[in-house]
Amino acid sequence: MVVEIHREKYRSRVREVTLGATSAEGGTRRHIIKVGGEASLPFLHFEGEIPHPPVIAMEVWDIVPEEWPGSLRAYYEDVFADPAAWAKKCVEVYGADLIALHFKGADPDRGDATAQQCAATLQKVLRAVEVPLIVTGCGKAEMDNLIIGDLAESAAGENLLLGVAEADNYKTIATASMAYGHSLIAQSPIDINIAKQLNILISEISPPLLDRIIMDPTIAALGYGIEYSYSIMERIRLGVLGGDRMLAMPLIGNVGHEVWNKKEAVIPAAEEPSWGDQAERSMAWEAATAMTLLHSGMDMLIMRHPLAVRLIKKSIDELMEGYNYN
Repeated sequence: MVVEIHREKYRSRVREVTLGATSAEGGTRRHIIKVGGEASLPFLHFEGEIPHPPVIAMEVWDIVPEEWPGSLRAYYEDVFADPAAWAKKCVEVYGADLIALHFKGADPDRGDATAQQCAATLQKVLRAVEVPLIVTGCGKAEMDNLIIGDLAESAAGENLLLGVAEADNYKTIATASMAYGHSLIAQSPIDINIAKQLNILISEISPPLLDRIIMDPTIAALGYGIEYSYSIMERIRLGVLGGDRMLAMPLIGNVGHEVWNKKEAVIPAAEEPSWGDQAERSMAWEAATAMTLLHSGMDMLIMRHPLAVRLIKKSIDELMEGYNYN
């Protein structure tokens, strides 16, 4: 008896976005990275093409992250004072596909770094590693607007992924991306309608930017509403496959940030003995969150813990096994 496997037929696919630029393209990266392009739900190779595997960026700050717990700091303490060395270790030792460079030092409460200082740090990191870069500010819109133009200009032609553009603060980043040849992160607060509207607003500045947007629909960590985040991303993917071109962008999630500011990841076992060893628990919390998001349709993950990164990269290889995505 022959069992016929039902296959959905979809009308459209996710846009493909390229990050980084080689010397032939006006940049200095060793290689480019392409994300998106899927014509099916996550990892259902039998239903549609999945041309590129999800990728993992590892987080680097321009200042020492004092709030990181000891179990995480132990992997980076020898390079914390030097963002370039930190980035190099993430790539060469921990296998990061990209570097996510966060300029936390631009926050007036953390260091009040100037745009020129931030641009100098960016140049050092670009010289230290040859992978594509994600570059974001300190998270305060008024400060990020002051530095993003200088950062974009100092790395003109490198095709950075700049962030973050939000509904009430998108014009500066969109304009800088358009002017200096970069891609950008469009971030929305777990709301599919706001996410779509933001893409429309960015496209009104420059229609070609639609092919340079990566959406951050805002994620939640395991135990903190991850099922709702999952449902939003699943709806986005279904909308794309159904033909909604204003949602047809790859997705990115800041996993490390969401996981490592939760008590379950940082409280030591001495305070909560029933939770088990903090080092093992926190690593597993990040890995479980990342894996859940991969199955919701996430194309890019920003992570912190090297062992969680190793687990997720191994899982991605297994999920893509036997499928030619080169």
